[in-house]
Amino acid sequence: MVHFAARTGWDLTENHLTQVLAEARATGKPLTDLTESNPTRCGLADATPLVALLGDPAGARYEPSALGHPSARAAVAGYYEARGIPIDPARVVLSASTSEAYGWLFKLLAERGDEVLIPAPSYPLFEFLACLEDITLTPYPLVREEGYRVDLDALERAAGPKARAIILVHPNNPTGTFVRREEADALTRFAAERGLALIVDEVFGDYAHGPLPPDRLPSFAGRDGALTFVLSGLSKVVAMPQLKLGWVAVSGPDALAREAMQRLEVIADTYLSVATPVQLALPRILAARGPVQRAILERVRQNLAVLDAALAAAGGATRRLPVDGGWYAVLQVPRWHDEDGWVELLVRDEGLIVHPGYFFDMPRDGFLVVSLLPEATPFADAAHRLAARLSR
Repeated sequence: MVHFAARTGWDLTENHLTQVLAEARATGKPLTDLTESNPTRCGLADATPLVALLGDPAGARYEPSALGHPSARAAVAGYYEARGIPIDPARVVLSASTSEAYGWLFKLLAERGDEVLIPAPSYPLFEFLACLEDITLTPYPLVREEGYRVDLDALERAAGPKARAIILVHPNNPTGTFVRREEADALTRFAAERGLALIVDEVFGDYAHGPLPPDRLPSFAGRDGALTFVLSGLSKVVAMPQLKLGWVAVSGPDALAREAMQRLEVIADTYLSVATPVQLALPRILAARGPVQRAILERVRQNLAVLDAALAAAGGATRRLPVDGGWYAVLQVPRWHDEDGWVELLVRDEGLIVHPGYFFDMPRDGFLVVSLLPEATPFADAAHRLAARLSR
């Protein structure tokens, strides 16, 4: 009998909410998906001209470069330079996705059974990435009452002897909060003192909903107080996940950053996963990011305003949590039902699909999460129906 690795022993049975959705779809019931976050399905800027850039004839020749084509790495450095952040192209590593980059960094930093600290709430994806690398995730809380500030005391308590890195999601997903400068400084000092690396996911970094307050840090890129890896990629920067290109910007004390790059080069050379055409096109793709980012920000702001108006008109039983940026809104809902109960009720009564808060490891019951990317007209109709149903 074939043996399958325990790390892939996930529970693959269909959960109750998946069954509810399948039943609704089987009846032909119209559904509005308020979890839709695939930008290629949301009627945003036309991506055809950017896809056409992949046709450079030079892409017909394969000349592998482990860390990425020099022009592509320079383009990533230029992306940060345009934001006022100097980055050395020699400290940039290209990957096929941020998920792949996480895997490489876990390989770089952690042995089997070592621990990586992750924020709660945050991405559900981390559990799978960690499982595949045989490492353990240890959560540290973000304090909702203080604008999802990192609980530094709790983080220090969570960092045991097997801790190897601290993950930050900046801005957080789904709360959309940026790390404060004083938090960033404290985290950097702690990481340096304990010999931990900082892994900072900044895929939503271009999507602040307005000017950031002075106390918020725009980016961790280029900071040198501790070994720091900043992740991003085309999935969010130009809303084109299908192009499959991400990157890691490495900074920190020079000796540490240099050794990290040497080791990452071997890891990247083992995979050579980034396609040549997208690397060659990257300078022009990044140069064209402005229109799509403006379209997304306009969509997000418009939908957020509509959602707020709908919640206010429904009497205020549901509260939207404050948000600095990103593509999501978190709703604190009445606890007349648990989160699964609300999700099921909204599908069956209103034809609306939303995320339960526990999907993002929210600290307690009573939260729902919606995407702000759907097209404006269906979103407005759905927002008013959602707010009305949550109020009764």
